[in-house]
Amino acid sequence: MNPKIFVGVAIAVLIAILGGILSMGPSMGGIEQDTTVNEIAPQVKPLEIELDDISVTKISERSATIKIAFKISNPNERSMIVQTMDYQLFETGYSESEQISGGQIGSRPEGMVEFGSNYYTLLGENSIILKDTISLKNSGNTPELWAALEDNTTTWRVSGDVFYNLSSMTSGQENELHFDFTQ
Repeated sequence: MNPKIFVGVAIAVLIAILGGILSMGPSMGGIEQDTTVNEIAPQVKPLEIELDDISVTKISERSATIKIAFKISNPNERSMIVQTMDYQLFETGYSESEQISGGQIGSRPEGMVEFGSNYYTLLGENSIILKDTISLKNSGNTPELWAALEDNTTTWRVSGDVFYNLSSMTSGQENELHFDFTQ
């Protein structure tokens, strides 16, 4: 007999076996896929944020220094990574819509791996205080704002977003929490 026939038959048998395996898929051998795994996984609760403090610490005719602090709490058992917090500061007695300052605390990773990233690990069922210092320059165009700062009669509105995710780079997705406080 011709050896080419044996090779052809062997290849045909292998293709038939592979085709049968692929067509049966995960139901082969009575094994059923477990769909309850996703249902058992605990839901991630959103972080909680509070405006901890906002105060004018130093003021002169030319500049003012404002200290702002936010308390971020993690109600989950697992750790979370707080990447950034973006915020906008308004003095509502002066203007409801004109932002007087704003800032960003932390940084978002860029690329695959970033060394020296400025993000915060928030352990499970704990909280952290994130602080920032704002320096305002007196341009002379806003005397009512400056009078409120000097007299300590300011009414503040702070709004923004916190970006966070699970502490594992392979699980979860980026989450965003919007906040809006008045004081």
